[in-house]
Amino acid sequence: MIVLSCSDISKYYGNEMILNNININIAKGDKVALIGDNGSGKTTLFKILTGNLNYDEGSIFLAKDITIGYLEQVQAVDEDQNILDTCKPIFQDVIDMEKELRKMEEDIANHKDHSSREFENLMNQYSHNLEDFKDKNGYGYMSLIKGVLNGLSFSEADLDKKIKHLSGGQRSRLNIALLLLKKPDILFLDEPTNHLDLNAIKWLEEFIISYPGTVITISHDRYFINRTSNRVIEIINKSMLTFNGNYDDYLIYKDEYISNLQKQYDSQQREIKKQKELITKFKERGTEKLAKRARSREKRLDMIEEIEMPEFRSFEAKISLKASNPSGQDVLFMKNIGMSYGDKMIFENASGNIYKGEKIGLIGPNGVGKTTLFKILLEQINQYEGELKFGHNVLPGYYDQEQENLNPLNNLLDEIQEENPKLDYGDIRSLLAKLLFFGEDVYKLVKNLSGGEKGKLSLLKLMLSKSNFLLLDEPTNHLDISSKEVLENALIEYDGTLLIISHDRYFVNRVCDKIFELSPNGIKEYLGNYDYYLEKVSEENQPEESQEKEKTKTQIKEERKREREERNQKKKIKKRYEEVEALIKETETTIHTLEEEMCKEEVYSDPEKSRKIHSKQDKLQSELEELYEEWEELLSQME
Repeated sequence: MIVLSCSDISKYYGNEMILNNININIAKGDKVALIGDNGSGKTTLFKILTGNLNYDEGSIFLAKDITIGYLEQVQAVDEDQNILDTCKPIFQDVIDMEKELRKMEEDIANHKDHSSREFENLMNQYSHNLEDFKDKNGYGYMSLIKGVLNGLSFSEADLDKKIKHLSGGQRSRLNIALLLLKKPDILFLDEPTNHLDLNAIKWLEEFIISYPGTVITISHDRYFINRTSNRVIEIINKSMLTFNGNYDDYLIYKDEYISNLQKQYDSQQREIKKQKELITKFKERGTEKLAKRARSREKRLDMIEEIEMPEFRSFEAKISLKASNPSGQDVLFMKNIGMSYGDKMIFENASGNIYKGEKIGLIGPNGVGKTTLFKILLEQINQYEGELKFGHNVLPGYYDQEQENLNPLNNLLDEIQEENPKLDYGDIRSLLAKLLFFGEDVYKLVKNLSGGEKGKLSLLKLMLSKSNFLLLDEPTNHLDISSKEVLENALIEYDGTLLIISHDRYFVNRVCDKIFELSPNGIKEYLGNYDYYLEKVSEENQPEESQEKEKTKTQIKEERKREREERNQKKKIKKRYEEVEALIKETETTIHTLEEEMCKEEVYSDPEKSRKIHSKQDKLQSELEELYEEWEELLSQME
């Protein structure tokens, strides 16, 4: 059953066309992801479909008695009410029914003549109202409210908070809760995962998957889209491309679609060129017969409906990150790091080692202290517990999600030149153009940039820094999907070390090869990407008995045998590692002794003695290099 459709919808702002001939059919129960670059018209289309914005051409059909819910940025609420009381009016009909039932119960209790027709009618009405109350979940609406609020990361203590005391993120989560509790036939969600931690995002995913109605979502969260959508619609160049399936499958389809379209376009252009060349030749010959043939071909050529090649990403940002000064193998050692504010402990016993070239995702719920840990590493916080040690030649660079490293009163040129005085404006213009800042854009003030533009400017400053250990705090915030992909590719190719805070699971999954999960009790380490982390967490949460039951005795025996062999192998590696360390020390001591010998007059004045010692030095130096190579190999095996 089609619940919503639009035909040939077009929208203009002044003379500028925003949407052109948009056609969509949405069935009951569809879970649709609406994607596209920033400024492509997604929110405009949402407002048109929800009746909040007029359109210039086309028509919209909405099935009879269908209710629509739209996640707006601001909802009118009583600022002096608490969270729980703000949600209750959604169930006002049930609340009124409950009051009526209580009143009827009083009337029943006070009624003296139980054999009268009046009493019989009262009892019948009470029975009918009670059934209606049960059918409308009268006994469960409070549990439903608390369940939704809890799923969106509101604690029991939060429920008494007044709206005026909520943060922006909490207000956004409350808006989502109010919308979900209303249960409209069609849910329109515009960036619903903003301000949600991972647990809340997972809860929302499950809610949408099981939601009986239709859900249409604008989101840049590709992991979220993959899990919650069975259709993808992308707005490209004011028009649209649609696909039945998830985001990963859509990418394959889109590549094939563009490739086939390019082939059709190229083939037609070759044919047009060929016909034009023949027409020219026929005309040049000057005979009447050939002139007729030329006119005939021109008519056929005029009748051809030329394929237009849409400009799929005609411009794409280019980001290249390179560590100009390589660090040592050991980048950072953390041991029992703890942080508290007054009597409130944020986290404690956070330990972990970071090595050159690792790309680590730092994850954990909101408020657990991820950004606080970053500030400790950047020496912005000096009062903390534990030990912290950076390795040789480690130069940290910081991407701040709040963009506090940008001067709002600078234009783009000055913002870059202040920290890079050797670059002239021409060089800076070229660099800004790689991030799609063209022409007069370079004179924009930082304070007037969008969130995505500020993010790209901060990334450019990192590109130009000498950092080799990047700490990135939510680098994909405000970026559209195509910009995220550009950044991902740059970070995958980056030859330095990364520590990244991000709620973007798709991003973490592609970029990171190690996960640090921060909790109030410390850091838990997972040697893989986000999917690997989920797999291991699932295994850890599975009861030990059921894990054992799923394995045969032979499998258990083989696993234990492998574990014994691995332990023995690790012992051998450790023993050899210690032996090599001792040999390195011994060899270095011998080389130092020979160097002192070479400084003695009786040696350097005697060519034969000098030659022998020098030859021995060369041999030992060669052996020392081999020992260091073996030492590095053993060290990597121990990790």
